Amino acid sequence: MKYNSKEIISFIKKKVNGPLKMKELAKALQIPSADYAQFRKTIKNLINSGELVKLKRGRIGLASELNVKVGTISITRGGAGYLITEGEEEDIYIPPPQLLTAIDGDTVMVRLNGYYGEKRKGVVIKIIKRTERNIVGTFRKSQHFNFVTPDNKKIHRDIYIPSGKTLKAKEGEKVVTNITAWDDPYLNPEGKISERLGYPGQPGVDMLTVIKSYNLVEKFPDNVLQEAEETAANIPKEEIKKRLDLTAQNVCTIDPADAKDHDDAIFVEKLPDRYRLFVHIADVSYYVKEGTAMDKEAFVRGNSVYLPGKVIPMLPQLLSNDVCSLKVNRTRLAHSVIMTFDKKGKMIDWHRANTLIKSKAKLSYEEVQDFFDTHKVIPKIKKVAKSLTVARELAHLLNKKRFREGSLDFDLPESSIILNKNGEVIELGNKVRLEAHRLVEEFMLAANRAVALEVFREGQSFLYRVHDKPDLEKLKDFSTMMKFLGYSFPVSPQMKPKAFARFLERIKDSPKADFINELLLRSMKKAVYQRHNIGHFGLAFNHYTHFTSPIRRYPDLLVHRLLRKLKKGKYPPAYAKKVDTIIDRTGEHCSETERIAEAAEREAIKVKQMSYMAKQIGNEFEGVISGIIPYGFFVRLDKMGVEGMVRISSLDNDYYIYNEKHYSITGRRTKQVFQLGDRVKVRVVQVDKIAHEMDLMLIGPQKHIPQDKKRLKREKSKKR
Repeated sequence: MKYNSKEIISFIKKKVNGPLKMKELAKALQIPSADYAQFRKTIKNLINSGELVKLKRGRIGLASELNVKVGTISITRGGAGYLITEGEEEDIYIPPPQLLTAIDGDTVMVRLNGYYGEKRKGVVIKIIKRTERNIVGTFRKSQHFNFVTPDNKKIHRDIYIPSGKTLKAKEGEKVVTNITAWDDPYLNPEGKISERLGYPGQPGVDMLTVIKSYNLVEKFPDNVLQEAEETAANIPKEEIKKRLDLTAQNVCTIDPADAKDHDDAIFVEKLPDRYRLFVHIADVSYYVKEGTAMDKEAFVRGNSVYLPGKVIPMLPQLLSNDVCSLKVNRTRLAHSVIMTFDKKGKMIDWHRANTLIKSKAKLSYEEVQDFFDTHKVIPKIKKVAKSLTVARELAHLLNKKRFREGSLDFDLPESSIILNKNGEVIELGNKVRLEAHRLVEEFMLAANRAVALEVFREGQSFLYRVHDKPDLEKLKDFSTMMKFLGYSFPVSPQMKPKAFARFLERIKDSPKADFINELLLRSMKKAVYQRHNIGHFGLAFNHYTHFTSPIRRYPDLLVHRLLRKLKKGKYPPAYAKKVDTIIDRTGEHCSETERIAEAAEREAIKVKQMSYMAKQIGNEFEGVISGIIPYGFFVRLDKMGVEGMVRISSLDNDYYIYNEKHYSITGRRTKQVFQLGDRVKVRVVQVDKIAHEMDLMLIGPQKHIPQDKKRLKREKSKKR
């Protein structure tokens, strides 16, 4: 009898009472002699993956039963490790001396050996799989050997580069290296140079370091580009005949001024007692067929990545910026959701259609906002002015209804970075969120919600965008933090989104609103893609998916494909057998590529911010204390979105004591207090462009601003 890996693990869990030798295990499973060699190979693979453990006397047992854990290790800048295991919320602490040769991102096996405070503690006993990552750093030449100093502060060892593997790199160059061997924790890892990027300060090198650090791929393989060329041919007449022709409709796209990939277009009309909204989405699934080279490449990428001044697209530009993009005055294929709302903004009907559209106007958010504010009809808006006016009415109704039902709106400032032609930063700031942004957001939310509800009602497997309830312990920490900032935020296991919405409404006019919004967002879980529909807590939606951006997100492309497969509410029998596997694989993979893209985007923004702030040394700014740690506090500079640190060692007027519970530091003699949310004035004293860190110094006498006593009294009376 043959067994696959899952069946072997299941058998051992249910039928085997303790560790067995290889032949004993084969006998228990009744493996025929002819299959024994394949069985041994399967068992070795399970040992290598960490699901099984080979003990000293040759016996084999379940890792989960032998006080060992397998997971991904995350290493802090301080050098400590934390094992992240699937299905467990609590990480396992690994002291620096017990990391073996693990680096950040490796899959490792850890033996539990006690506690570090209240947290479980362990030691790395095996590196199961090295993370496939580029390590970007600076090439150095000493008298006797070459090495690379990694930019990533989570990698605490220089990498030794043998003389024949330097790629002729020069002293001080930025390079990409890969670890080729590291077995002894007392020696440095050995590696080779795979790419030379150039010298720091040269145009484009800063973004290249980010791109290579996160293993992002800019170029498409030749076969993918060739396939894109072939796909871009004219649309067959047979396909045009099949579709609902809406090319006469006064459709428009609304995007950032520099956007080239237009995923969505809208049209709204007002009927006697209702509104009708058309959300037209680029029909990417018509062009990108399942299993093609383009599809496989798009899946690997998972999403487009947006860096300052640069986009790494999910699809070749011939498709993303041209053939699929809903360009003005071009006939395009669309997958449309047509929704009807009553006068209170309730969706009373919707359906989907494969359509032909032709955008009548390519508009920026700023142009739409100017039309709303001034009612001035410029030539490019003339054809769509009536639709925009009605769209504004409907968006207002939808927005009001959504927040009334508990949807959260963190409204956090988003960094704005203006570059010159050489990629140098000429201005930092925060993007202004306009009414026009909210309008498009409301319509996309409505379309995503309608599609998810449609498939949910059919009872078919689907890819949902879900957001789980916040962790209670994190909410308690946030509640405590709010108490010291002068706000009441009681928590309970049964909390609903409305409680969060009411709190955000209450603090929206506070000067600390942005800061508090961010703290609350940090205390919540991250939205992910999965088949199991648990709803979207942040939006207060029971059913939600991503349907509206198939040019730049693979999950949306799969959702389009799933919708196309559904016939009379069911998948074809052959597809139904594999659809769960397809959805689960896509959900897990794309949740991870999204996380990587967001991390890369944050890193790229920091790189540009620090390059700008390096020119501001000696200049003074105002800001708010955004974080406090034992050796200093972070200050976020006003209207710039950039953060730096004031070190306790720079506060020379007293000895300061860190109070973790009160989120503050206090002068021992002066009793001067610095607390989360306090406003301060600082001077830039040092910028480390490699570590992306900025040191600040306080200016003048800094006094703690007491909490608003009237507000505290008001909060207490409400509580009573």
